[in-house]
Amino acid sequence: MEKKEKRTILLALFIMLLWGSLFPCVKLAYKNFTIDSSNPANLLLFAGVRFLICGAIILLFCCTRKKDLKLQGVRNWSTVCLIGLISVVLHYSCTYIGLAKTDSSETALLKQLGALIFIAFSFVFFKEDKFSIWKLMGAFLGFAGIVSLNFESFSIEIGIGEVLIIIASFCTVVSSLVTKKRASNIDAVVVTGYSQLIGGIVLFVVGICAGGNLGEFSWAGMGTFSYICIASIISYCLWYGILKNSHLSILFIIKFTEPLFACVFGAILLGENIFRWQYLIASVFVLLGVLLGATQKEIKNKKKGKKTDKVQQGLDLANDVIN
Repeated sequence: MEKKEKRTILLALFIMLLWGSLFPCVKLAYKNFTIDSSNPANLLLFAGVRFLICGAIILLFCCTRKKDLKLQGVRNWSTVCLIGLISVVLHYSCTYIGLAKTDSSETALLKQLGALIFIAFSFVFFKEDKFSIWKLMGAFLGFAGIVSLNFESFSIEIGIGEVLIIIASFCTVVSSLVTKKRASNIDAVVVTGYSQLIGGIVLFVVGICAGGNLGEFSWAGMGTFSYICIASIISYCLWYGILKNSHLSILFIIKFTEPLFACVFGAILLGENIFRWQYLIASVFVLLGVLLGATQKEIKNKKKGKKTDKVQQGLDLANDVIN
């Protein structure tokens, strides 16, 4: 494995660690701010403030670094707006409203469906991302890990909540596809800044119009909210950065580690019990899946090498007979 590939995998794992930590941190923020999480308007308003601030900070950072914030042409503007609407507005609206109607165990499972389907059919979207049985096995192992994580409460009835979570899972896939196909010529940090600012404004307006409330001020809440913003900025900037030169199917296999990190941080921050056999099995499955997906190129190369060696041995034997 090349250094560049190792670096990409480590960065992807770091991003999943940050995204995984955000699940319990958002719950903690609701508690610290005494936000009524049963009201979707409150959640949309909270998400709107979060991404509005994140987008503004990123664009301000771009100004201090003298990055070119001008987007050339209607295509680039429409791309950034589309990413903001899909990855922020639609994704988080479906996630937060769906969570209010769905068990967290079902959510962890259903959120991976979009990634699993994309991994199986990634070759349809990108010619260079060729079909691989090893990659597919890695995806199913990762998905099996998420299933085992929720084994005790594994029962799914398709209702409005489940449908919204499935839509949210496909939003991640579609926004990543749009970014890779149409935003490759735009700086990743600029894409993140504009998309989060646009998405944040839309969510903020919707939350306010729907009668959303951010609860009561507290320093503990501000500390948690600050971490949420910092983690969101770093993770999304890195994600859009590695999307340009990486196979999406490999990145989505690594994405199966996100629920595992969420469980670990849930134990640390919320006191949730993770010392159960399901978590051990889930960890093994997910790690095997990531290893298979990340090293499938080396597996192919070894097989090719063995075939080449056999052909060479045959040629050498033929030469010996002739001579």
